[in-house]
This record gives sequence, C-alpha cells and structure tokens, in this order.
Amino acid sequence: MFDSTYQAAMKLDIGGATLIVAAEGFGHDHKLHSAHFFELADQPVEVTMAVSEQQAERMFAYLKQEGVKVFYVKTPIEFGITGET
Repeated sequence: MFDSTYQAAMKLDIGGATLIVAAEGFGHDHKLHSAHFFELADQPVEVTMAVSEQQAERMFAYLKQEGVKVFYVKTPIEFGITGET
C-alpha cells in the first residue's frame, strides 16, 4: 500500500503523505475490515495529504482513472513550514 501511494504521490508532484494503519474498522456498508495474520489486503488504512487545490484535482483524476473507490474528506486548509524565510 505504501509503495503504490508513494509512487502515485511522486508522479503527481505531491510533497508528502502520512499513512496510518488500523487493526480493524468498518465502512459505510457496515462491513468489517481487519488485518489478518496471513492476509493484510483488507487492513484499514488512512492516508492524509496536505495539498493545493490543483494537486487535489490531479489526485482525484488519478484515482478515477485507476478505478479506485475511497471515502475522502476534503476541506480548505492552510499549510506551510515553520522556520523558513
């Protein structure tokens, strides 16, 4: 999961992402998703990115092109790096 997210982010010129994995969770369909000892394909993963509007548009176009269906939250934010002039 991380490798494919990293490669997509680099391809789309996105500066960074944070992936948080969980042991269990359930989706809008109330189906339980969980990590199993031998199979991690259904493990819940949260991906967080702070991106510009243009980067978000590229990411959503990429997800649509790849046929990836995900729940997302999109809201205007302010982001930057402290200590830079």
